Amino acid sequence: MEAVQTFGRKKNATAVAHVKRGKGMIRINGHPLELLEPEILRFKVYEAILIVGEDKFAGLDLRVRVKGGGQTSQVYAIRQAIAKGLVAFYQKFVDEASKKEIKDILIAHDRSLLVADPRRCEPKKFGGPGARARYQKSYR
Repeated sequence: MEAVQTFGRKKNATAVAHVKRGKGMIRINGHPLELLEPEILRFKVYEAILIVGEDKFAGLDLRVRVKGGGQTSQVYAIRQAIAKGLVAFYQKFVDEASKKEIKDILIAHDRSLLVADPRRCEPKKFGGPGARARYQKSYR
């Protein structure tokens, strides 16, 4: 069976995409992509699909599981998992030339589609309300 599993991460959100040959179905946590909330961020996920062209996804089924993080982080994790899944599938089961073409298109548009953002939340320290801010000092 021709299938690959890839993951996408953003902050604490992790999305795992399972890509295999099929009829062009894309599901996120068991729901179709059209029902993804919030609506405004839905286009961020479509972005990954529309850049390379829907014809590349026509013969593939994508199942994405996502957990952790907030809504925005989850959407960014989903789009990264989908983009990485497509590249991995083309590398493993199609050919290197079309994989390179897809990868170049994605990176030219937005590098975060294939490369994870390493930034994490800095822990709070004592003597202040946050990681860097200190409590106000008074002399009188």
